[in-house]
Amino acid sequence: MILGILQARCGSTRLPGKVLKPILGRPMLAYQIERLRRASALDDLIVATSTEVADGAIAELCTALGLPCFRGSHADVLDRFYRAASSHGAEHVARFTGDCPLADPGVVDHVIGTHLEQGNDYTSNALERTYPDGLDVEVFRYSCLEEAWREAELPSQREHVTPYFYGNPERFRLGSVRRETDLSGHRWAVDEPADFRLVTAIFEALYPKNEAFSTADVLALLDRRPDLVQLNRHADGSTEGGG
Repeated sequence: MILGILQARCGSTRLPGKVLKPILGRPMLAYQIERLRRASALDDLIVATSTEVADGAIAELCTALGLPCFRGSHADVLDRFYRAASSHGAEHVARFTGDCPLADPGVVDHVIGTHLEQGNDYTSNALERTYPDGLDVEVFRYSCLEEAWREAELPSQREHVTPYFYGNPERFRLGSVRRETDLSGHRWAVDEPADFRLVTAIFEALYPKNEAFSTADVLALLDRRPDLVQLNRHADGSTEGGG
């Protein structure tokens, strides 16, 4: 079984409440959930949020969408993530963060397929970035997640879940998924208001005509509308994360 866990919280410093900000009248997070549910390689999907009062709104959204939601530690995200996974009997776990509404189910399936074919402990398309920032996929064995939960001690390892894996390459079989064409110059994650403006414009242009629009559709739109690329050209670029 392959379980997808989507980390999401409302406590962003640069764009407070970003995961629930509306696009076309719906919370941004709802679109990411909708897109991840199309990934055929995922047997199940849950949201992992914190026990902070503000994150109750995320739990309510999950209830409305019929999606399980686990609530755990705000600061120790690795603990929250592990506890969210522990009751599902998954052999592998895929990790997503709630600031990536353009998540592509085809990319998810490709990364998970590569992970299984190669027999890796951890596989990602972000170790060597050739995909747009915002299409990140990480997948790893549940047994390795359990090991990280027991042994990771650094604050960065507890806050970001997966650094324990790629920080110990001698202990884990790591896999990296790359595109032939480098698209790493594109920034589709939502960390700042400029990022949200870009993503909103993309959904407004594409979603009404095709709710399941692809990465290729986004790239074609940006080719036709180079002005959209400029919307977040000068954004900071450092990822805060949505979890």
